[in-house]
Amino acid sequence: MTEAAAPVQVRAQAKWVRTSARKARVVLEHIRGRSVPEARTVLAFTSRAAAREIERVLRSAVANAESAHALDGDELVVVAAYADEGPTLKRWRARARGRAGRIKKRTCHITVVVAENPDVTSGRRRRAQKPAAEAAPTPESATETAATEKAEKPKTSRRRAPAKKKEATV
Repeated sequence: MTEAAAPVQVRAQAKWVRTSARKARVVLEHIRGRSVPEARTVLAFTSRAAAREIERVLRSAVANAESAHALDGDELVVVAAYADEGPTLKRWRARARGRAGRIKKRTCHITVVVAENPDVTSGRRRRAQKPAAEAAPTPESATETAATEKAEKPKTSRRRAPAKKKEATV
């Protein structure tokens, strides 16, 4: 048996990004599973600061896929996107009565993994293998199926009947 080749996955990572992993994960949830053009649009209209950093990582992953594997950037899908915690910078701030308050400046490592869209690649193969006669239905069969679908489904309306207007008596 011949095994189907696994889709090529390409990743990009930004390390020591100066935002917390928790804030980055909120934005990453919006792009996970989306196509690259759609993910770019979502990130462009996201007002969070982490969106800019994530957009840079996404651009890098697409550039890696285009240069190393000769893939089309618009046909890629964000397979995985995650943020791991990085080292925390500890700083001190003066507080009342000679005390010190700890400030934690958190960092994270953002990773974006892109791969070929399985729908696009399998769609090309299907179109190449499918004969033209099967691809488009004949006009006669299309009208017959439309007529039978209408006959099978009873029409039900969810609208209320219009209320009757009361006549004003003088």
